[in-house]
Amino acid sequence: MRVIAGVHKGRTLTAPTWDGLRPTSDRLRETLFNVIAPRVAGARVLDVYAGTGALGIEALSRGAVHVTFVDSDRRAQALIAENLERCAISGGYAIIRASASRAVADVRRGSSFVPFDIVLLDPPYDHPVAEALAGVDALIAPDGLVVFEHAKRSPVPESIGRLTLTRDLVSGDSALAFYACQP
Repeated sequence: MRVIAGVHKGRTLTAPTWDGLRPTSDRLRETLFNVIAPRVAGARVLDVYAGTGALGIEALSRGAVHVTFVDSDRRAQALIAENLERCAISGGYAIIRASASRAVADVRRGSSFVPFDIVLLDPPYDHPVAEALAGVDALIAPDGLVVFEHAKRSPVPESIGRLTLTRDLVSGDSALAFYACQP
């Protein structure tokens, strides 16, 4: 795994040493960021089910002003911190250890909450789609974007809450569902 583009281009990221974590491939990450490139510079990004942190690190490398990484596994948290250090990224991020649903609830309760411009969701492929997307619309800015990585065999809803599917891009066994937020 490596950072594809931006100021940290070419930096190698550490992969997990345990089963159960499926990092987004370099190819799929490149496809994802080619699609959302115009939105990344200056964006506030939420990386849920962050795993290695590769998606959020790619966003920081390409000019995102802040990334919040969310993962419930302590090993993943340590791996994210290690990968941030490998890229010499010292600020502009937060790492939260929580389940996705708890993170959504905590963020929504915060008095100083500022909506995210981009939400990246990469749950395990066997995770229920509706559960992974539940409540995310409350975290996104009115003109924001949610990108949901899923198994191509798993259909995604056309809409959920204020989110409307605008594109579903397939690459190998994976797919990226792009949701726009309706005001």
